[in-house]
Amino acid sequence: MPDHVHAKTVPPGLYTPEERQRRDRTIWTPIQGVLAPLQFIAFAISVFLVMRYLWTGEGYVAATWSILIKTAFLYIIMVTGAIWEKVVFGQYLFAPAFFWEDVFSFVVIALHTAYIWALWTGALDSQGQMLIALAAYAAYVINAGQFVLKLRAARLQAAATEVPA
Repeated sequence: MPDHVHAKTVPPGLYTPEERQRRDRTIWTPIQGVLAPLQFIAFAISVFLVMRYLWTGEGYVAATWSILIKTAFLYIIMVTGAIWEKVVFGQYLFAPAFFWEDVFSFVVIALHTAYIWALWTGALDSQGQMLIALAAYAAYVINAGQFVLKLRAARLQAAATEVPA
């Protein structure tokens, strides 16, 4: 059999050495590192407020403001994340290393935007609006999980390529 049939193929790492260097040097990496947990805190507070409203019928205004704040964080992190991706990978979105995370991010953005549309137009009653917000939040949890897995993969890649001292 030819040698190439027996050769193991190693999947490419998340970052090339040059991309890792750009990632580590850009201001957009720590910005993402600050925005991501802030968005998660806004999410956690908002989930509580939305659920409280759905259970008790009280606190609609607080729940609404919490969803708008969470959505603002989402939009900001998407824009700054696209800039980060451009700096690190040379394109604003859909770099191969983050393709599926970006695709699913658009699902998350679409659901959050659908909430804003429903709120703005009054197309849905308050309960319908809150249910859209919960759907957006479920998608956000999946998307956040994707990014956490990528962060873990990046750490494992870095550990595997470190030269022992």
